[in-house]
Amino acid sequence: MDFTADLKRLLALEYNCSEELIGGSENVVTISANRGGRKYSADNDFFSMATLGTNCLITADERLLPFLREFAGRENPGHFLFTAERLAELNVKLSRFGYALNGAHYMFLPKYSVELPRKFSVQREGLESFGRFYGDPRFSNALCEKFLSERPDVLALLAIDGDKIMGMAGASRDFSGNPNWLQIGIDVLPEYRGRGIGTFLVNELKEIVLERGDIPFYGTAPANIHSQNIAVNCGFRPAWVEICAKKLDKETTMDDKQQKSTEKQPETSGDKTWVDDMKQELEDYIEEQGIYIRQ
Repeated sequence: MDFTADLKRLLALEYNCSEELIGGSENVVTISANRGGRKYSADNDFFSMATLGTNCLITADERLLPFLREFAGRENPGHFLFTAERLAELNVKLSRFGYALNGAHYMFLPKYSVELPRKFSVQREGLESFGRFYGDPRFSNALCEKFLSERPDVLALLAIDGDKIMGMAGASRDFSGNPNWLQIGIDVLPEYRGRGIGTFLVNELKEIVLERGDIPFYGTAPANIHSQNIAVNCGFRPAWVEICAKKLDKETTMDDKQQKSTEKQPETSGDKTWVDDMKQELEDYIEEQGIYIRQ
């Protein structure tokens, strides 16, 4: 299985660029544009960044472009922009506009078919029965928090122990197209963990999605080794890494003094004039107000 071409088509929509630029030697920086693709939050339009392991794709609000072009021009290959040092620098810049990075995710696509012994009783659930599970914290990864028209839950498999649920794998249609992209999530109740239920359910659901002619994909946090092992054991392999921004509450936004203390200040010769001072004040005001001056 190779979904690289499908992935490039999807990311070209989301990052407002041509497919040919994805995986190339130069980093790509574009203005956010609603061309389609997955939509998890309105904040994604302010800043998103992804890499397939070579160059980096960045799409963002127009006000960020001068900084991002300089930022992206420093590293080749572009995946180095995901280092802690670079992400910290990026986060400081985003904070000046009331945003912060929302955590990177490792994204997996199926590569191999895996046959597992059928050791568990499975019950298939459809859209009409999801309502009884919404808001249940036991299944916060398998299902969305509620019905979302932009990425509805469409399939779920339950592992059953008599009348008890041991775990659930769910799939949401995150992108409607030809084919659709369905993201798989998994929850196994604590008392049933360590038995292989998660791997079994994810693999079963992956095969169902493939039989429908759709693309199953799987995302997890960088430090969630257990979840990554489930993906690998089901025949998934790492395909790309992505990170986006979220809008901060006013209470959590750094004030001007905090922002300035975290940024490296330019060195001066010690003989600044009033013109230099006025120029610096004007530049600070422009940046703090989010004013973009077209070159």
